[in-house]
Amino acid sequence: MVERLTIDHVGHFGDGVAFAGGETLYVPYTLGGETVEVVPAPGQHPDRRRLLKVERASRERIAPICQHFGTCGGCAIQHWETERYRSWKRNLVIETLAQAKIACEVHSLIDAHGRGRRRMTLHARLGTHDVLKVGYAAASSHDIVPIDRCPILDPALDGALDAAWAIAEPLKPSGKPLDIQLTATDGGLDVDVRGSGRLAAAMISTLSRVAEQHRLARLTRHGELILLRNPPVIAIGTAQVMLPPGSFLQATVAGEEALATLVSDHCKGARHIADLFCGVGPFALRLAEKSRISAFDNDAGGVAALQKAAGTTPRLKPVRAERRDLFRRPLVMQELREFDAVVFDPPRQGAQAQAQQLAASKVGVIVAVSCNVATFGRDARILIEGGYRIEGVSPIDQFRYSPHVELVAKFAK
Repeated sequence: MVERLTIDHVGHFGDGVAFAGGETLYVPYTLGGETVEVVPAPGQHPDRRRLLKVERASRERIAPICQHFGTCGGCAIQHWETERYRSWKRNLVIETLAQAKIACEVHSLIDAHGRGRRRMTLHARLGTHDVLKVGYAAASSHDIVPIDRCPILDPALDGALDAAWAIAEPLKPSGKPLDIQLTATDGGLDVDVRGSGRLAAAMISTLSRVAEQHRLARLTRHGELILLRNPPVIAIGTAQVMLPPGSFLQATVAGEEALATLVSDHCKGARHIADLFCGVGPFALRLAEKSRISAFDNDAGGVAALQKAAGTTPRLKPVRAERRDLFRRPLVMQELREFDAVVFDPPRQGAQAQAQQLAASKVGVIVAVSCNVATFGRDARILIEGGYRIEGVSPIDQFRYSPHVELVAKFAK
């Protein structure tokens, strides 16, 4: 049944929000003030609607930059005028912190899209009549949208789509999609294939030829090496880091640099810094240019890569990297005594147990980095109730056209 709705505003996930018949309804790809025709979205929550037609468009609506927008599930907001989009994204932080009863200055949104995203994950699947599809997951669906270009990618990923198709062809995936993760590195494309199952020797040879033909830096399957042509390294500060297969990486080079600049500014003058959830060292290796570093993470590959890079980079202060599950074994008060500053950048679930230990400590400066405003608010509340004052929040937009926002905040006692 076709419904006619008036969109009230854009919600926290980028969907238009409408109120009708006592219900709150969500319509993707719409803007506040628009009148639209919609139908129920099959297989989705009853409050979701599928957009059929925009009857009266907002003056803030613009043409999307990608032909796949609206079918591909990768971007939520390409149709909104830039300044209104930026204001909305900053307000996501303001409103979520207000809900957590945290009063502080939220600085202007930092645009960190830069050259674009340096990593993509494509899915491959055999469709009807065994026709291969390679692309992104469709919006709110398990279908695959074949793509021939993606305008939000770093130009260093040029050739990634062709390489993914060439890898998927001999594997002939069916049922569960094959995932192909491609990362731009200084040595070339680093590719990790997941979902293929065990590979016969003949298939390994075939994929090795594909890697040679497409001049991949490295090809792995579930992290296991198939072929290494060039070390897949990235620059972090003055260090060169060889990435472990599939390791966490900030979405854009500009995003990593923006986060690291804020972290370094907030840690200025600290002699010994703890970097918690350190990954491959985007903060530790830069901070080590002026301070002694103790870095912790549960990712053994990331910790090893960080330690090796620190050991081969001249003129860094001492760096100690240790594997540790900070969710189960957070640094406790006694261990925190030796640090002038602590940086923590947890996954989306935040770091509640570690925040509780930090709140009870006497560390002078704590710098929180987060990709989830809600869990940041919870952890920040713990620090504030422990006696820390928050000195402002800087929101960073490295996931342009999405509702995701990063942030950095400084706490002092």
